[in-house]
Amino acid sequence: MISLRYHAVSIAAVFLALAVGVVLGASGLSDRLLAAVSTDRDTLSAQVDTLTAQRDALLDEQAAAEEFAGRVGPAAVRGLLSGKSVALVQAGGQQTDAESVIRLVGQAGGTVTGSITLTDAVGDPARSDELNALAAELLPAGAQLPAASDTGSLAGGLLGSVLSSANAPTAEQAGAVWAGLADAGFVQPGTAPGPADLVVVLTGGAAQGPDAGDSAAVLARLAAQLDRSGAGAVLAGREGSASATGPVGVARAAGGPTAGLSTVDDVQTASGRVATVLALKEQLDGGVGSYGSDRSASNGAAPGA
Repeated sequence: MISLRYHAVSIAAVFLALAVGVVLGASGLSDRLLAAVSTDRDTLSAQVDTLTAQRDALLDEQAAAEEFAGRVGPAAVRGLLSGKSVALVQAGGQQTDAESVIRLVGQAGGTVTGSITLTDAVGDPARSDELNALAAELLPAGAQLPAASDTGSLAGGLLGSVLSSANAPTAEQAGAVWAGLADAGFVQPGTAPGPADLVVVLTGGAAQGPDAGDSAAVLARLAAQLDRSGAGAVLAGREGSASATGPVGVARAAGGPTAGLSTVDDVQTASGRVATVLALKEQLDGGVGSYGSDRSASNGAAPGA
């Protein structure tokens, strides 16, 4: 008879053979896996090196283009705004953008009458009724608000009544408008700009939060109304401003209500600031366009000098 010991030894031998087979098989599989992983690693590493080189080349090209625009910009705009005045309305942009645009307007022969900064309350839907009522209350005698009922157009109509040199109110009337808006928290306190032929509305990137679209629409309509109130206006924003929740993007998509407004979507760059001044000249000549680096800039990087 076959003993129990024989069975135990036989079973142990089978398991030992299986273990040895697994080890030997795993060793071969491991070698193949390691080889495949090593190959993939080398391939990915090469791709990373290629992409890094391409990125560095693009950054170098961008830096060169920025330097070029900064150097030739003053020459490109020289004399284009001679004898013309420009007012700035800041709505979320950077102070460095405003300073650069002011300097470039001066190099173009224009005069900047000043700058006013809007607060976030202007685009707050919860305060739209208050701003609408204030627009009617503060409107200088003899001026008229647009027939539109949206907050952006009404606020733009009020601002246009004191910013446009076409029908400039008295200094006292203008002062009452700015004081009323500041007291209500819609503009930051400070020295208000005087009447001007043209207006630049400077904004940041895309609006944020659940009411981003509404806020961007208010600024787009406000800028469009300022355009209609005077000789022309340019809405210039930073990167992201041409998105669906950016003032520039909303203005470009709106069509009819904002059709006469020129837009620039990369005012943070030297080329964008040059485009802003060139667009002001284009507005004077009765033209309009969408400029910048976003795909929605249908008229290219800048107007022709």
